[in-house]
Amino acid sequence: MRTRNAVARDYYGILGVSREASDDEIKRAYRKLARQFHPDVNPDPEAQEKFKDINAAYEVLSDDRKRQIVDLGGDPLAPGGGGAGGPGGPGGAGPFVGFQDIMDAFFGGAAGGARGPRPRTRPGADAILRLELDLHETAFGVEAPITVDTAVLCTTCSGAGAAAGTHLATCEACGGRGEVQSVQRTFLGQVVSARPCTVCQGYGTTIPHPCPTCAGDGRVRTRRSLTVKIPAGVEDGMRIRLAQQGEVGPGGGTAGDLYVEIHERPHDVYSRKGDDLHCRVTVPMTAAALGTRLTIKTLDSEETVDVKAGTQPGSTLRLRARGVPHLRGTGRGDLYVHLDVRTPTKLDADQEKMLRDFAKTRGEEVAELSKQGGFFSRMRDAFNGHA
Repeated sequence: MRTRNAVARDYYGILGVSREASDDEIKRAYRKLARQFHPDVNPDPEAQEKFKDINAAYEVLSDDRKRQIVDLGGDPLAPGGGGAGGPGGPGGAGPFVGFQDIMDAFFGGAAGGARGPRPRTRPGADAILRLELDLHETAFGVEAPITVDTAVLCTTCSGAGAAAGTHLATCEACGGRGEVQSVQRTFLGQVVSARPCTVCQGYGTTIPHPCPTCAGDGRVRTRRSLTVKIPAGVEDGMRIRLAQQGEVGPGGGTAGDLYVEIHERPHDVYSRKGDDLHCRVTVPMTAAALGTRLTIKTLDSEETVDVKAGTQPGSTLRLRARGVPHLRGTGRGDLYVHLDVRTPTKLDADQEKMLRDFAKTRGEEVAELSKQGGFFSRMRDAFNGHA
């Protein structure tokens, strides 16, 4: 008993376009719906499923070959390419596995296969470069020299790939079509299929006399020096895009972009959190008790700050607008000075006597470690239940 095929999805209906819609109309419909149902904009679970359907519809209708399959009643995204039953279907005998394989016989190969000669000129790839900078450079910006090693246009052949005075030749194997045809016997009868030409690699042309400089690629690798302008306020990990400074494409195609990734070196004084700076300053115990004045050297100036009398360990002073300039907009972050109060580790006899006299004037009992029955021993007795 033959099972019924699954109904192909209405990709035109999903995007809300007619079957005669142009590529531009399909693209505009997709962008409009994608903005409406994108998960970042519409968190509704149903909207997320709708967004998946929209992407699937655009994937199919923006591909000429997949769109042809839809127009013939199939579904290129369904298992087996549309799930046609019959002798060639799943579990059946024959050289094909389903509707997709039948379409391969008609149109030549899998999705994205050969359909006429492919261009020798193709866009180039993007490139990325790591650039290490000091905190002062990321804070206030800098024009940094960089060296990049990428593919550039071959100046000998200007990207054509052929030696001077020679030209590309039409491939004799495929006659310039970039594909060769073969006849297959199927349950439908004889079917003509097309595959990429192995002689010209699908280009439809050959290079009898390749350029001696680039060996026919239309590009060569070289090391170049550039200057990149780093804006004030960039952070570690950010990337700066230099348009069309990446790899030149095969055949002299348009160059990709170059991305300069910022890596900020650690500073010996300041640590950075966003646009704020933090540092630690140690002050003597007496200065914290009596109060003092500190001179702080910031990234671009010197600032005087007052430490109030009685300042406790761990206190923080805030200097407004002395941090890193904001990358977007005006103003700067703040500078936070964290105070560490230093207690003397060694005292001579006179210093120790002065401190003890000072403690007595404040009514603070300080037990001597060399004497028994002091403060800590009485605390121990209290825990042990002794009077």
